[in-house]
Amino acid sequence: MRIGVMILEGPYQHQAADSAYHFVQAALALGHEISGTVVAGPSDLVGKNVIVPAVMPCNNCPICAQGRGNRCLNQKMPGNSLGIYGGFSSHIPVPAGDLCVIDELKLPLDNYAVVADACTTPYQAGVRADLKQGDLVMITGAAGGVGVYMTQIAKAMGAKVVVGIDVVQPKLERSLNFGADYVINAKGKDLKAIKDEHKAICKAAGVPANYGWKIFECSGVTPGQDIALGLLSFIGKLIVVGFNPKPNNFMISKLMAFDAEMIGTWGCLPKYYPNVLAMVQDGRVQIQPFLETKPMSQIETVFEQQHSGLFDKRQVLVPDF
Repeated sequence: MRIGVMILEGPYQHQAADSAYHFVQAALALGHEISGTVVAGPSDLVGKNVIVPAVMPCNNCPICAQGRGNRCLNQKMPGNSLGIYGGFSSHIPVPAGDLCVIDELKLPLDNYAVVADACTTPYQAGVRADLKQGDLVMITGAAGGVGVYMTQIAKAMGAKVVVGIDVVQPKLERSLNFGADYVINAKGKDLKAIKDEHKAICKAAGVPANYGWKIFECSGVTPGQDIALGLLSFIGKLIVVGFNPKPNNFMISKLMAFDAEMIGTWGCLPKYYPNVLAMVQDGRVQIQPFLETKPMSQIETVFEQQHSGLFDKRQVLVPDF
């Protein structure tokens, strides 16, 4: 398929900077959030605009047979385990059966690349949490690159109350227009102060503060994870969405005492992509306010600027070669 766009996000900075994320070998084209147009393959797909799932299962192993193919050990991920192929290129070969077809472009084709991971990972997290109508949800890292979609996905999946937690006030205020009902700025506050704010929110919303909350940890940093762990309470669930290479200090016996659950989540099954695409198409999930496009020929400059923290939006790189 011809790549219409590739999105730059955190892990690629680290791979380029030779950090802990450096787990693949050259030669390799990086990039796993891709939308584009099929130019060769099955006749019913040629000419179609599509989204490439970030992880594509083998569909032929015991893990896939259990419905957990999003963590298939033989999965193919562009920019990682799909041979030498990734999104920072003009074309890429991909399994035809996993593609998510965009029947109608209601947004520019390049915008849909964000569905490949940043939107679908929160949806899979919601599935893992058994998120349903009337649920109470907290999101740490709510203003980040995944959190901005987790707030919207949670609301779209039926959450009654969504509380966003982060440390950047303008972005938190923005999230009130994109899924969050209430926000807590955790900057400079200890856990007790955050809990007190949460209790006040629950009182105002008429919901319990000490049980039944589903917490989605999207920050991927130790302070955010510590907040999520500290807020987990009776019959609650903590879903770990963000990745952090550093350890946490947590008394796991609390899970027993609270009859609570801690759940990991990875990627998203391709079968769920049409559900997320439908949310984007009908406006329940907004993606345009959180991205901006640049020509892929500027990739080196964009990498440097991203690594320096100069952007507050997801960078969409459009092939121009």
